[in-house]
Amino acid sequence: MDITALRQPVAEDVKAVDALILRRLRSDVVLINQIGHYIVNSGGKRLRPLSVLLASRACGYSGDRHIDLAAVVEFIHTATLLHDDVVDASELRRNRETANVVWGNDASVLVGDFLYSRAFEMMVDVGNMRVMDILSHATNRIAEGEVLQLLNTRDPDTDQSRYMEVITRKTATLFEAGVRLGAVLAGSNPRVEEAAASYGLNLGIAFQLIDDALDYSPANAELGKNVGDDLDEGKPTLPVIRAMDVGTPEQKILLRKAIEEGGREHMESVVEVIASTDAITYTKRLAEDYADQAKRALSAFPPSPSTDALATLADFSVDRKH
Repeated sequence: MDITALRQPVAEDVKAVDALILRRLRSDVVLINQIGHYIVNSGGKRLRPLSVLLASRACGYSGDRHIDLAAVVEFIHTATLLHDDVVDASELRRNRETANVVWGNDASVLVGDFLYSRAFEMMVDVGNMRVMDILSHATNRIAEGEVLQLLNTRDPDTDQSRYMEVITRKTATLFEAGVRLGAVLAGSNPRVEEAAASYGLNLGIAFQLIDDALDYSPANAELGKNVGDDLDEGKPTLPVIRAMDVGTPEQKILLRKAIEEGGREHMESVVEVIASTDAITYTKRLAEDYADQAKRALSAFPPSPSTDALATLADFSVDRKH
């Protein structure tokens, strides 16, 4: 499935967002320009701003403020990546060295802060308190998700419920907020706005579930990551949690040890255990269920090429290979 086709209904809007991102990255502090451009131009899919654009047009919005909000959402997401890579001590992202490896942790955190503050400047420019309310709440929820994930790190008793709470806050919240903003800009009624939020939330959960399944796939190399990077950092994601639930007593002991210790010492055995259970199939099936829920929410939207693209985006989120 070609992501270019998903962008087609809003192709001009996508170009406008890309141009705005480059303009608003500018600073008279050279290091901010360097790091900002490095990570923004690192080859991400930009699905979050795309969902804002498609939702706005699907709900009948005809103005241009969705361009600003799509860029805001991308800046918030980029700031979280900079901070995540520092917290996780990550060295690679999308086949490139992470900013913290190139410039150091201090610079990465501070430029992440700059992107957050620039995003809030742009929110103010939109001049809509409802927009401010949605995005400020979302940013808070994302931070809570980061802290919850930290609490789960190296904890082999993390269950599916705790894992789902993390990905709902950490990943799905920004998708939910972005799609809701499209409905708000269009002046949609409460039923359509809630349907938009439901679509975004379920899309985000499906997207993260597949990311976590791909973490144990050979295709993970295309992301510039090693197989099992999350477990290397002591993060128990759903494939590992499921394998612990259904594995043999010996397998459970191995997985608990791998979570508690982190690192790559047990990785080959862990991958074999996960492959011997239904862990990946289970995770993908759950992702498909959430994608289906996202598509059902679109019944509240009027038919349009943008609405069709949102449905295809839900399918893309679970069918992708990287």
